[in-house]
Amino acid sequence: MTAQKFKPQQTANPTDSPETASETAASRHGAATTARQWQVLSQLQRNRWVGTTHIYEQLALAGFDISLRTVQRDLNALAKRFPIEKNNANPQGWRWCDDAPLQSLPHMNLSQAVAFNMVEANLTQLLPPVILDELFPWFDLARRQLKNSKVTHSWIDRVRIEPATQPLIAPHIDLDSKDHIYHALFYQLQIKACYTRSDKSDASEYVLNPIAIIQRGVIIYLLATRTDDPDAIIRTFALHRFASVEILESTAKTPDKFQLDHYLDAGGMGFTHPLLSQLPDHGKNTAIELHFTKAAGKSLTESKLSTDQTVTINADDTLTIHTTVNLTSQLVWWLRGFGKGLLDAKPSLLYQVVLDTSFEPT
Repeated sequence: MTAQKFKPQQTANPTDSPETASETAASRHGAATTARQWQVLSQLQRNRWVGTTHIYEQLALAGFDISLRTVQRDLNALAKRFPIEKNNANPQGWRWCDDAPLQSLPHMNLSQAVAFNMVEANLTQLLPPVILDELFPWFDLARRQLKNSKVTHSWIDRVRIEPATQPLIAPHIDLDSKDHIYHALFYQLQIKACYTRSDKSDASEYVLNPIAIIQRGVIIYLLATRTDDPDAIIRTFALHRFASVEILESTAKTPDKFQLDHYLDAGGMGFTHPLLSQLPDHGKNTAIELHFTKAAGKSLTESKLSTDQTVTINADDTLTIHTTVNLTSQLVWWLRGFGKGLLDAKPSLLYQVVLDTSFEPT
């Protein structure tokens, strides 16, 4: 996927002959028509009819000063050169034919530009360099599309993704190490890494089998196994603690039947609290009961902790929540955030851990 390069249009010189000036004007008109018609094509879909009025409105938002009749003429002209078809509805609809070999167009519509803009703003930390290299031309195209749009600021200035917790500044990550980790994960290769654990001051060298990348808050983790571990335990490595990474030619080994969603659902990133690990199965999939004041527990009536959650409104205007969750350090910190709004919790050991702030989760 490569970026499209366009040469600036030459303006007519007053000393040019009438024929030259006429050719220059025709060239400008032809370029404008081509740009507009590509934009028309970019609005069409394969499996859904798109009305001419909708196409006209989208082109107007993108800055094209044209009439609905011009759009209709463009579509009829394009149908002679591209595999697009119309229906007999009123208003008329257009779409790509089912067997059309769709190619990437050098334009994108406004909705697509907004989507690419939000991907660039929020997901570039998680995308491997090999994919980012292919997407950068499209990010650039989206920026240019939004810059020329009449509604750019109206939309971009009205959409934000805000964290649900206190925002933190992401730690510095060695970019070469990050790129090598993502490359190795993408191509399923082993890495030799110089890594400093959180409880150590000196770095250690490991040969790792990269398995997955997970972002939790502002911290990005690599899931991997160590080649010197006969049990092949899946461990978490924070990307900002890698000092250097070398990509090896040997193929990385993923544990049999490993599925990332199952790993996460089982609480793999939950970091079990030492006291709660005394419970059966280290507190995984545990039925709990939470007793809140009405004000504190109100948010849980709209967003659930689990699919089996039930809410009971008590006679004293408090709430009782029954749900099944993994008992983790993250859960403990979250419950502490309710302060006196959390009146009680069962099992009693969970409530004891929440109240006992002298014993901090690891």
